[in-house]
Amino acid sequence: MSDAASQHADEPTHWVLTLSCPDRPGIVRAVAGVLADHGGNITESQQFGDPLSGLFFMRVQVSAFAPREVLEGAMATVARTFAMTWSLDVVGRPVRTLVMGSTAAHCLNDLAFRQRSEKLPVDLVAVVSNHTTLAPLAEFYGIPFHHVPVTSATKAAAEARLLEMVEELDVELVVLARYMQILSDDLCRRLEGRVINIHHSFLPSFKGARPYAQAHDRGVKLIGATAHYVTGDLDEGPIIEQDVERVDHTRSVDDLVALGQDVERRALARAVRWHAEHRVLLDGHRTIVFR
Repeated sequence: MSDAASQHADEPTHWVLTLSCPDRPGIVRAVAGVLADHGGNITESQQFGDPLSGLFFMRVQVSAFAPREVLEGAMATVARTFAMTWSLDVVGRPVRTLVMGSTAAHCLNDLAFRQRSEKLPVDLVAVVSNHTTLAPLAEFYGIPFHHVPVTSATKAAAEARLLEMVEELDVELVVLARYMQILSDDLCRRLEGRVINIHHSFLPSFKGARPYAQAHDRGVKLIGATAHYVTGDLDEGPIIEQDVERVDHTRSVDDLVALGQDVERRALARAVRWHAEHRVLLDGHRTIVFR
């Protein structure tokens, strides 16, 4: 991972600090004080105290000449005092990301395009698929493609291979970009907080094959998508982002599919960006998103 060493000696490094801890007086003062004591200039700060969980959440961007080890050492002292879970990273550092897909290309294409053209802060290090349909698209964007077939007999071996790649490629985030396989509870636990999924928001009403056809048949007026962290509870992990599109009786099934794919792209891209920018903090079954 790049850090202050990548900066010129006469330029400060821009850091992002995130933390959560039991809420009590003095947290903001203590954090700001540590940063100020080490020459830090806070450029952005957001915080939230959750009255339901009793937890306090904070995200701070700060510019400082102090090296990482100095800031981390200072923060470690404060963290012990307040029982904090915290992290420190360089603002804008591309997060090493592995994308999993099956045959639908819209989410993978959108993420790869945004990474290339809109500075989405991810480094797409691999595409993994149980089909070969997405291989040409991955090749177009210069992303290594790995075909890992999955059957009931090979599921355990396929997941073991995925974990090997996560380790070998130093993967920090896994994105399920319309990957039509259910991950095991064990895999979900091992990658907790590091896997983002996208799915249409017809669940649980329209399950299985052709959900848009089912929705069209029922005359739905809203279609949407949900991006969330993956847990062992299928499609019930902490929600990061949701989006919707209004439709009416004039729309065909094909129209709904196209609009649905666009909504999925938008919701997933925002969720991945916010995660990569350290704007998402877990609060039990919910998320705190500092936009």
